[in-house]
Amino acid sequence: MTKDFSYHVSYFLSEYLPKQLGSRGNTILSYRDTFSLLLRYIADKKGVAITKLKVSYLTADIVAGFLQWLEAERGCGVNTRNQRLAAIQSFYKYLQREGDPAELALYQKVLTIPSKKAPKDSISYLTTDNVRLLLEQPNVCTKPGRRDLVLLSALYDTGARVQEIVDLTAADVRFTEPATLRLHGKGGKERIVPLMNATKDNLRLYMEENRLNIAGCGASSLFFNSSGKKLTRNGIAYIISKYAKMAQETETPEFPNKISPHSMRHSKAMHLLQAGVNLVYIRDLLGHVNIQTTEVYARADTKMKRAALEAASPPLAKNLEPWKQDADLLTWLKALK
Repeated sequence: MTKDFSYHVSYFLSEYLPKQLGSRGNTILSYRDTFSLLLRYIADKKGVAITKLKVSYLTADIVAGFLQWLEAERGCGVNTRNQRLAAIQSFYKYLQREGDPAELALYQKVLTIPSKKAPKDSISYLTTDNVRLLLEQPNVCTKPGRRDLVLLSALYDTGARVQEIVDLTAADVRFTEPATLRLHGKGGKERIVPLMNATKDNLRLYMEENRLNIAGCGASSLFFNSSGKKLTRNGIAYIISKYAKMAQETETPEFPNKISPHSMRHSKAMHLLQAGVNLVYIRDLLGHVNIQTTEVYARADTKMKRAALEAASPPLAKNLEPWKQDADLLTWLKALK
C-alpha cells in the first residue's frame, strides 16, 4: 500500500476523527469496518493489489460499485448501505482539506452520491402488559437473573439506545433525589434521564451486591458478563431474545413473536405519548436532535388509533354506492357549489 492511501486512511481514523471531529470509539470502529470491506471489494472484485492502491483510484464509479456489491452480494439493507456511504463521504470531506488539490473534482463527485431512501418500517413496540410480562421472566433467585432484571428495567425506563446501556459505568448512576442515569449518546452528547423508584431500588441493590458502589469503582462497567467484561450489544440482544421467548411460552396471545433491543426504546416512547407527555419531553429523554425524529411516534399512534376505529366500525362503502346512480341527487349536489 502506498503512502498516498495508507497515510490518509491511517490519519483519518487515528487522528482526524477522534481528535478533530471528536468521534467516539464506536463510530471509528464502524468507519474502520467500512474501509475493510471497501478494500476487500477492490481486491476481490476489481483485482487491484492493495499494495498499489492510491486515493485517485477510488472514483465515484468505484464507490457506487462497492455500494451495489454490499446490497447485491452481501445482502446488506439500505440503512447499512447508507451508513457505509456516510463513512466514505466523511473521508472524502477530510480529503478536500488534506488531500491533493488536483483531485478535488474526484472528491466532489463521490460526495454527490446520494443516499437511498429506506422503506419506513412500522414501529415495533410492546404494550405495558407486554413489558410487565417480560420483566417477570428473569429468575431473581440467581445473580444473572437479578442483573438481567435491572438491565431490562433500565433499558425500558430510560428509553436508552442499547449502546448507551453498554457504555454505562458505575459513575453514571446517581441515587440522590431525583435518581438519574447519565447516558452517553451519539456524537459524544450526554443527557441525564430520571429513574423510576422501582428501577432505582433494584439498581441500588444490584450495585451493592456487585460492589460497584465502593470508592474506586466509578470507571467499572455497570453491566458485565460472567467473565467480568462489559456486556456487548450482541450480549444484550441475546438477553432480550431469551426472555422474549420465555414470555411467548406463557401463551399470552398478544405478546409479539419477535422483538429487538430497540423495541424497548420504542415502547417507552409510545407509552409516554399515550400517557399525554409532550413530544418535547420525549425528544429530550430519547436524545433526538430534533422534534421531527420524535414525531414518528405520534404518527404511528395515530395510525394505530385509526386502525382500531376502522376495525370497530361497520363498512359504509356499500351503503353509499347507490348515490352514484342517483341522477337527481348528483344534480342537487352540484347545485351546492
